[in-house]
Amino acid sequence: MSGDLGRGPLRARSRAVWAVVALGGLLLATAGPTWLSTTVSTALADVVPVEVTGTSATPAVGAAGLVVVAGGLALAIAGRVARWVALVVVALAGLLSSVSAVGILADPVPAATTGASAVAGVTDLTSPVSLTAWPWLTAALGVLVAVVAVLAALGAPAWGTTSGRHERAGAASPAGDGAPTAAAVGPAAGAGPDAGPDAGPDAGPGDGVPGAAGGEPGHAHDAHDPHDAWDALSQGTDPSADR
Repeated sequence: MSGDLGRGPLRARSRAVWAVVALGGLLLATAGPTWLSTTVSTALADVVPVEVTGTSATPAVGAAGLVVVAGGLALAIAGRVARWVALVVVALAGLLSSVSAVGILADPVPAATTGASAVAGVTDLTSPVSLTAWPWLTAALGVLVAVVAVLAALGAPAWGTTSGRHERAGAASPAGDGAPTAAAVGPAAGAGPDAGPDAGPDAGPGDGVPGAAGGEPGHAHDAHDPHDAWDALSQGTDPSADR
């Protein structure tokens, strides 16, 4: 049963993100046009048309659309816990937009009166309120947002899986697989960091190492101290005559 839950149509994170963001954008688009219209009478004109948009009739729809879009974007980077919070918020925002639209469909007069007051400064409507198809579409989209959020929640357990190409390239190899160890590739025991290529395991502590015990300090056996040569030159003696 648990394996079937992760095989929903939105088991891919990218599909869920695009679906939620697209529905949130559609909610915002349906809130912009005119939802209802009526007329009022003023001292300057007998008939003043009044048109009320969705955001004016119920600001909750526009806010819910923004929340749905933000929740969809959050799903792209959300972790195991944050994804559930984002999906719950998206579902609640969808239901809120549906309830708000249904409230306008059930009783549009208060929203029309508020719109008339903002447009003409009067609240006495002179004609019945006419509804457009936009609040119906908003109500349907809100329910669809909640359904998509549930489907995304069913596919969310599969979002955490990773493929083999995401494994660390430098992962430690198991013991006994023939990988060289640091002791095998490092310098031989007893050999210094400047040991030459001829230094073997039987080489003494002074073999092949300049300045080691048994040799002249600083150079090979025939090396000369430059200070002695300078002292001899200062005394009038040619230091090269002894070489």
